[in-house]
Amino acid sequence: MALEQAQAALQEGEVPIGAVVVCKGRVIARAHNLTERLNDPTAHAEMQAITAATEYLGGKYLADCTLYVTVEPCPMCAAALAWAQIPRIVYGAGDPRRGYSLFSPSLLHPRTQVTKGILAGECASLMKEFFREKRR
Repeated sequence: MALEQAQAALQEGEVPIGAVVVCKGRVIARAHNLTERLNDPTAHAEMQAITAATEYLGGKYLADCTLYVTVEPCPMCAAALAWAQIPRIVYGAGDPRRGYSLFSPSLLHPRTQVTKGILAGECASLMKEFFREKRR
């Protein structure tokens, strides 16, 4: 589902990153980057997903949730996920230039479990396609 969101972002001319929040086995939020449409540098897929999920739950914590995202969260998103106290993050492609782990893995909540590399090839391929087209 996160890959579908990333595809939607790509079709809209956004950096193709998609995110889904699952709570107790139920999808409660789907999102993709909206930085271009909203002219907002903070409108990352993860931030949009956090907002939708907390609104759905009626509270600021995502304690029983998992975030699935196509690319490793940036430091801004990692810090927001820490404040939301999300216990699990699953991401596809790493981001060697701007991923949170490059700067400081401690940005995440201390109890957050991270699974990386899920469908990494597909996730990375979308990013490469996007930036290849941008360079043309």
